[in-house]
Amino acid sequence: MESIIELKNADIYQRETLILKNINLSINKGEFLYIIGKVGSGKSSLLKTFYNELPLITGNGTVCGYHLEKIRSKDVPFLRRRLGIIFQDFQLLTDRTVYKNFEFVLKATGWFNEKAIKDRIHEVLTIVDMLQSGPRMPHQLSGGEQQRIVIARALLNNPEIILADEPTGNLDPETSEALLRVFTEINSEGKTIVMATHDYPIIQKFPARKIICEAGGIREVADDTAIIDFETLLDDLPVL
Repeated sequence: MESIIELKNADIYQRETLILKNINLSINKGEFLYIIGKVGSGKSSLLKTFYNELPLITGNGTVCGYHLEKIRSKDVPFLRRRLGIIFQDFQLLTDRTVYKNFEFVLKATGWFNEKAIKDRIHEVLTIVDMLQSGPRMPHQLSGGEQQRIVIARALLNNPEIILADEPTGNLDPETSEALLRVFTEINSEGKTIVMATHDYPIIQKFPARKIICEAGGIREVADDTAIIDFETLLDDLPVL
């Protein structure tokens, strides 16, 4: 299998604070990976390292062929264009419609042909079953609808990897399940998905490879561990 994300002997810092130490991780192209762990255990820091929000100072890392330990500032936007990043708090522009949100992203990343922009927005809204939401303002959408819109926005530039940070954190179980169906459909078409989450019922309902952040490091969680009550498991882990 072809690796699309790889870390070797990587130390991950938030400013001067060491968050995760000696991380070795390989994620294959087309894989679905959950990153689990308590709040503060390093899940988000790991994701931020992948898109160079946190620079990699110690060790080696590659994402989509870019070497994180020596990436130049001018190349970071090109790396991020190959990633679709989904935040828990949506980060939609509240002063414009869904369509204008998407148009802004596309024009900012080099799209200028109006028909191509319109066609791509139509395409991604169709993928998440939100085609009628283009003219609506973000505040007119429910939380679940906004999260679908955020997934669609992440797909605009046809990224190789989707990075999702607690995408179901503020959603009810039924809406969370519907969103995971969208993610699994996207993954079935060859996209790599890396999701940080503590939504353990979702993990059990939609099983995939899992790693856990604990005690300043990570470890693989075996498939047969899926039957364990993860909330109980994590209660015994220290918070950094």
